[in-house]
Amino acid sequence: MAGKGSGYGKTILFGEHFVVYGVPALASAIGDATTCIVESVEGMGYELNDDRPEVPGYKEKKFEEQEVSIKNVLDFMGINLEEKALRITFGGDLVCASGVGASAASCVSLARAINEEFSLGWDDEKINDAAYEGEKGYHGTPSGIDNTASTFGGLVYFIKNLEGGPNTIETVKLKKPIELVIASSGMTANTAVVVGDVRKKKEENPEWFDGVVKEYLEVIKEGRQALENMDLERVGHLMNKNHELLQQITVSNNVLDKMVQLARDNGAQGAKLTGTGRGGNIIALTPSSELQDKVFNALKDAGYPAWKTLIGV
Repeated sequence: MAGKGSGYGKTILFGEHFVVYGVPALASAIGDATTCIVESVEGMGYELNDDRPEVPGYKEKKFEEQEVSIKNVLDFMGINLEEKALRITFGGDLVCASGVGASAASCVSLARAINEEFSLGWDDEKINDAAYEGEKGYHGTPSGIDNTASTFGGLVYFIKNLEGGPNTIETVKLKKPIELVIASSGMTANTAVVVGDVRKKKEENPEWFDGVVKEYLEVIKEGRQALENMDLERVGHLMNKNHELLQQITVSNNVLDKMVQLARDNGAQGAKLTGTGRGGNIIALTPSSELQDKVFNALKDAGYPAWKTLIGV
């Protein structure tokens, strides 16, 4: 027998980087997931088989962080590898790339597989806690939004508690899933470095940064309402505005800006970078299969790895 688990990928619709400072963000699980199989075997330690699809070089670059992450999850869940050995196999259809919650999806899938293999009886809240510990291996001090979306699915409205108490987590239901295109720049950014650079800019010019945050707070307020009302034209406009604010705090770059413009030129109702920035991915809102195909093909023909998915699953 073996324990099996899965975790959704995610995309941040509104709020990357700003979420670190205690303001709301809105993320969505996407229709792609990472799977994990955990098998008890003879010996000590663990054997890792990582069969996840990837943007070239992603898994190699993240390997050391992954080792810390796996150890964190195992320790948190009370698994002592001096007494037993495990074979851990990752798979699924979520492409490993910056910005799609690949690390969180692996942490959630691992926690669920361990939970099943050892009959721990953990609920989703505890799985989410374990995945958050795993995320620390990748991100140092993660916001918690990625693992929450990966664990619970759907849309997640998230506010980080800066005092260390429980984060605010609300699920937001869409009337139906919405088509989305994700495209990769092929560049992998270091989240900790980029977050640190943004913090430095905030400290150097707090009044300017507060002004940017004030603009963002209007975007997230209207964005949530527009999604709940399925006013997708408004959602797209607000995604574009969010991208402008991310440009201002220097987490976009020429490649991402070019990709965003290409998506918009081909009919996307809105497009923006998602995740860390300075590489990673963009997302394009394409609420019909025909529009999704058009934007997908335009990005792919321009040489960017792209895939079609759904938000609000």
